[in-house]
Amino acid sequence: MPLEDWDPARPRGRQVNGEVSGTPRLRGAGDPSLRGTTAPGGSRTEVMAEGWETGPAMGDGDVTPGGAPQRAGQHEEALMTELSELVQKVVKSSSWWERHGVDISILACSFLLLPAGFLCLRSAQAIPFLVGVLTLGVVHHTLTVKGSHLASHNALTESKSWSKVWAIFFIELCSAFTVEQATYNHVKIHHGYTNVIGLGDSSTWKLPFLNRYVYMFIAPLAVPILTPLVALDLLRNVEWKAALRTLCCMFLGFYCHYWLLLHVSGFQSPWSALLCMLLTRSLLAHPYIHVNIFQHIGLPMFAADRKPKRIHLMSLGVLNLPRNALLDWSFGHSLISCHVEHHLFPSLSDNMCLKIKPIVSQYLKQKKLPYNEDTYSSRLRLFLQRYEELMVHAPPITELVGIQ
Repeated sequence: MPLEDWDPARPRGRQVNGEVSGTPRLRGAGDPSLRGTTAPGGSRTEVMAEGWETGPAMGDGDVTPGGAPQRAGQHEEALMTELSELVQKVVKSSSWWERHGVDISILACSFLLLPAGFLCLRSAQAIPFLVGVLTLGVVHHTLTVKGSHLASHNALTESKSWSKVWAIFFIELCSAFTVEQATYNHVKIHHGYTNVIGLGDSSTWKLPFLNRYVYMFIAPLAVPILTPLVALDLLRNVEWKAALRTLCCMFLGFYCHYWLLLHVSGFQSPWSALLCMLLTRSLLAHPYIHVNIFQHIGLPMFAADRKPKRIHLMSLGVLNLPRNALLDWSFGHSLISCHVEHHLFPSLSDNMCLKIKPIVSQYLKQKKLPYNEDTYSSRLRLFLQRYEELMVHAPPITELVGIQ
């Protein structure tokens, strides 16, 4: 990325020459010492990530140009407060069906498709068999990506007890991960410190020892294998009761899938069943990896003690992709076309993020704040062209240029 200051006169949030405008240009070098920074504890991180609070985020060493950081900070907080009030009006006027019902129905439909998928695999003909693979692959990613994501943010229900049940079901049973670590890493760190170097900078998705083509097109096939292995390693950081629960749920999820392939789909050997499991669980692994890096990496990064307030942090460091029927269904709007809205209001369901999208985009553009959007193909080209810079080298820290 050119080492020049952000030009505030350029139109924001539009694609320009395959790159996303509306983001400040990077100036200065990254601070490697921040790589080892650990997330601070306390409740304010969670409030910032999940609640409607609009005060300063935990750990903010907010630096705002113009010689009046306090006044500028108050102005930014006022912007977030105003936007929150607009969004809350929409949420309060929405029905239960809009807030939760639509997304629950999508998950329920996915469950109902499971028998058809397993039965299609019984066929010796190619087309029905492929239909079964596609069906089970889409269902698996709908439950593990969309279901787990919504459950981690307590967006499926307003009941805390049921939220815990759904989190265990979708994250541990379906996705083979532990709830505590998934919630901490995603909700408290990634959302609490979005694009902050050493914390929420998406560095967990980087594998610098792989070249660009292996990482982008071959490595995603290993996601179904790597996910439980990473989960097992992280069990060292949780209480033994939670670790035992996770192990039981992981085993039950894998065994149910394996048993159904043998006894319903009619696979004759364990190896053929395991191969089919790998095939269906990696069906959408490529867009899963791509989406996770496209929407943050390559955008402005900040030091922990030099970052803007929440509304600027999220508008600068998050990007929306266009709507896509398959990915909208499997991953959810909040991970595809409404990622900016999701980071600003993470406790909302996918359908509600889609509903508030016109309000958020219009508000940010009216206030001349970035609203980043780009196409999937454009981001793919960008990462292939600048893989070394974006995925291998440490990202430079963005100076707060042009943020008024």
